[in-house]
Amino acid sequence: MEVGSQGHKGWIRIASWTISGPVFCVLAALVYNSVTFASFAPEIRHQATISAVVVSLGLATPLFLYFSIKLGELASANRQLSLLAATDGLTNCLNRTAFTALVEARLEARVPHGDHVLGALLVIDADNFKQVNDRFGHQNGDLALTLIARAIRSSVRAGDIVGRLGGEEFGVFLPVADRSGADAVAERLRRAVEHLTFVANGHHRQLSVSVGGIVFDHRTGFEELFKLADERLYAAKTAGRNTVRITGCEMAEGDFAILDV
Repeated sequence: MEVGSQGHKGWIRIASWTISGPVFCVLAALVYNSVTFASFAPEIRHQATISAVVVSLGLATPLFLYFSIKLGELASANRQLSLLAATDGLTNCLNRTAFTALVEARLEARVPHGDHVLGALLVIDADNFKQVNDRFGHQNGDLALTLIARAIRSSVRAGDIVGRLGGEEFGVFLPVADRSGADAVAERLRRAVEHLTFVANGHHRQLSVSVGGIVFDHRTGFEELFKLADERLYAAKTAGRNTVRITGCEMAEGDFAILDV
């Protein structure tokens, strides 16, 4: 939707430049003619006016159209470069740098209720993924990662942020999510991965992920949230993998305290 909107705005910009540019040239030519030919006969002034309009439109319209299209192409190329710089090429998720920056921007955004910022951070890690690479090769391992990433993206809500943190680890930021909402998203994506069909070299391999998460209701930083979510991920791994461990936290004198385990 965003790409289509950008394209629509681009064509509107091209049309506006293509119309306004020649119109400005025509007005400038008419002003010049009115001054230059003021002392001439009405017939000459009339012919000069027609010539000014025709010549201005004939020259300016294709030139402004050409330059508007080129500027639009340049803007589109810059958007594509920005997208490529922010996106992990394998999974089409945000890369770690872009994900972290976007989450930090959301966390730092001012809200009507001061420091009250509700949300959750999930950290997802593919279970026993080294075995997939060792048994089926890295090419099939990459295929498994793309399937997992697709399952995660299809399980989150509109407005949630999904990124690949590195290797087989992903992050999901859930703005305005409470404990029940975070649990629902985490379980949904865990089941989506569990139900994936992954066949490599003629062999079926069960894929699964472990999910750790932290739910917060105060303004905080990404690194602190990631540390706590990563601890819950370790708890999920210790509990046997293919499971979810999410907890809540509260702010006390600038520090987080775990509410439940």
